[in-house]
Amino acid sequence: MQEIQEKITERAILVNVVEDKKLSGNSDFDPLEELRLLADTAGAQVVGTLSQIRSHIDSTYFIGKGKADELKDEVEKLEASSVIFNNDLSPAQVSNLQKLLGVKVIDRSGLILDIFALRARTREAKTQVELAQLKYMLPRLTRQWTHLSRQVGGIGTRGPGETQLEVDRRRIRDRIAHLSQVLDTISKRHSVSRKKRRDCFKVSLVGYTNAGKSTLLNALSGADVPVENKLFKTLDSITRMIRFKSTPDILLSDTVGFIRNLPHDLIASFQTTLDEVKEADLLLHVIDITNPEWENQIDVVKTVLSDMGASETDTVMVFNKIDMVKNEALLKAMQSRFSSALFVSAHDGTGIEELKEKLKYFMLRGQLTLTMAFGPHNNKLLSEIYRYGNVIDSKENGDTVNITFNIPVPIAQKLGIPPKNDN
Repeated sequence: MQEIQEKITERAILVNVVEDKKLSGNSDFDPLEELRLLADTAGAQVVGTLSQIRSHIDSTYFIGKGKADELKDEVEKLEASSVIFNNDLSPAQVSNLQKLLGVKVIDRSGLILDIFALRARTREAKTQVELAQLKYMLPRLTRQWTHLSRQVGGIGTRGPGETQLEVDRRRIRDRIAHLSQVLDTISKRHSVSRKKRRDCFKVSLVGYTNAGKSTLLNALSGADVPVENKLFKTLDSITRMIRFKSTPDILLSDTVGFIRNLPHDLIASFQTTLDEVKEADLLLHVIDITNPEWENQIDVVKTVLSDMGASETDTVMVFNKIDMVKNEALLKAMQSRFSSALFVSAHDGTGIEELKEKLKYFMLRGQLTLTMAFGPHNNKLLSEIYRYGNVIDSKENGDTVNITFNIPVPIAQKLGIPPKNDN
């Protein structure tokens, strides 16, 4: 697990490369803006930028020798200590660039992993991030990496050399195997916990990072989860209860935010956390309506959900931060275009009650509302009704009591309760 030993401000130059065949021409959004936010979250000071459009990617330097020499001049002029690419580089490209530039070169995946390492607080999150980091590090291990003992405790502490490299690789593989076993144990424990609450209606918040999911969790549940205007504030799954007076309560979970080109190893490592999404009865797709790239962000979230196998789950689109939209005509146009979506402000509470009603609609859609008479002969069934259902009304009638209640369809079937009852 990479640990920050001392606070050092990186002076970073940001680099963005686009293949001309991938240019859409439909957005005036600065492609480096998100990378700026990522760099800021990681604690870097951006001192310069460089952009390039190429017909093909250079196998040696990614940006081509001429542009690499230009970048070298910028590094020296701006006294940069690192270069951060908005692209994923091969281990060879990173090595070649570092030799040429004489400073640290970080690609997009490496930067995201570093941010996750900064954000990890719990044992589970730290384990997940460390596993992803080690898988990312393994193919990039070279004889130049004499600092491994600082980055990863106990790994590769005796200096460079071909023999030591093999020792380092073996230790990393052993550590990967150990962490995988730890996460498997955690996954089984979470699976047991989820089985205990399988009879509750479960809703998961999904969305691009920094869309306001944690703030929405607080607004819906009355919780006080810490929020911050930074990327990837939430790494661990956070679950809170939404309580209603006349209907069953709802379990609401917030998970890690998504982002474009989220490292594959990171998704795999966070599978235990993301299982909350896969097992949800309903997804709330939270969208930052103020972000110029909101349409692309919607596509990114849909792609990640599809890769996770959760694309078929019922989903409600929730456009957040409408309190920051000053153009009323634009907001009305959006509401007309996305007529089935909800428009809310988790910050000031606008639209929250309407969203709660939508949640109740989806919950009750999968439940039966029945009235049954209970006497001494079926007291055991009555106790199960109180355990798994939600009693709406109760009227005594001699030795019996007429109960009106809601209950999930699968539970009703399990208890042998008919879908319709004339009592």
